[in-house]
Order: sequence, then C-alpha cells, then structure tokens
Amino acid sequence: MNTELDALLRSLRVWDPEVTELPAFDPGEAPAAPLPLFTRWFAQAVAAGEREPHTMSLATADEAGDPDVRVVMLHGADAEGWAFATHADSRKGRHLSRRPYAALVFYWPVLGRQVRVRGPVTTAPHEQARSDLHARSAGALAAALTGAQSRVLDSLGELSRASQAAWARAGREPDADVPSWTLYRLRPDEVEFFQGDARRRHVRLRYRRAERERTGPEGWVRELLWP
Repeated sequence: MNTELDALLRSLRVWDPEVTELPAFDPGEAPAAPLPLFTRWFAQAVAAGEREPHTMSLATADEAGDPDVRVVMLHGADAEGWAFATHADSRKGRHLSRRPYAALVFYWPVLGRQVRVRGPVTTAPHEQARSDLHARSAGALAAALTGAQSRVLDSLGELSRASQAAWARAGREPDADVPSWTLYRLRPDEVEFFQGDARRRHVRLRYRRAERERTGPEGWVRELLWP
C-alpha cells in the first residue's frame, strides 16, 4: 500500500467551495444542438479564469482495440466538427488511420463541468492543415518541423539539436510546409454536458445524433442521464 499517496488523496477535496463555483444548469433551457451550448460553456470557463480551457483529452484505439489517451489542444469547433492536429505518422495519427473514431473530454474544474464528445474522425485538406499551423505561434511551427513524434529518442542531446535546427528553420521560413502535419475533425455522434452539484445530484445532458428517429430541427435527440 502506498501510504504517502493514500494520505495525499484523502487530504484533497472535490470542488472546494473556496476555489470552485458550481453554477446551476437547467437542461430545459439548453439549445436544440450541442455546439451553441459548448461555445457558451467554453466562454464561461474562460471568464471564470480556467487555465488552458482549450486543452482536452483525446482517446483513440490501436489495431487490437486497445485504448490510448493523451491531452491535446482544441483548434476549433464548427458545423464540421471539433478540430485538433498532429502528425499523421504519430501514434494517434496511426491509430486514426486504422480506426477513424475517437472521443474527447474537456474538464473545467473551476465550474465543476465536463464535456464529452465522441464520433467518427476525418482529415481536412492539407491546405487547411497548413493554414491552421501557420496561424499559430513560431514555437508551434518549430515543434511541427522537429517531427519524429512518438518515435524512440536516443538522447536528450539529439532532441536539443533537432529542436535548434527546427527553430532556426522556422525563423528563416515562417511559411515552411510540414507534409505530415494533419488537421483532424471529429464529427460528433454524441455530446454530453456534465454539471457537478455539491450534493452529488449532478446534471448530465446528452445530445445524440439520430437522423432516423424523431429529432429536433437539427437532428439531435436530447436526454438526461443518471449521475
């Protein structure tokens, strides 16, 4: 038994009221489609001082169906889906080439909120990926130019040399192309909004895409889930 870890775990509070505000959430007032509600919650997370609200966990699966998860950055969300980017030959890129389905989760603890998204994933045209990359920082371009993501690294010295060369190239060629850099879009089949409650009566509202069923005007079924 890891007594040190156990002691630390027991000392922590969930949604400490000194640093957490649990707002009310009335699902009866939610819009017909999930994207407007996501946009509203995202803006509220930013206004509440949430650190890096655009980070999200991305879950994929390999050929055997074994899951993997990592934290990535949201690059946008619109009618085409929730967007993120990576190298096509990275681990997640390889997973998506074989199993183009994924799940995302956002966690905004200052408001006690989660948003879960899952559905099929498609790749955007390369020009869109290139434009997306060049709209970001010089550091993002340098990181993309460094390449070799998820491969075995022999030493930190090797990484330092490759990174220095990539930063130098990013400075010389701010429009440099990175052929493996890929913009992905997850078109959701389901989007769930979770609002925490101090008495553990958490509110969970799920939007489920079901074109063949009786749906709202935008093709979504809304349903509550037990916490």
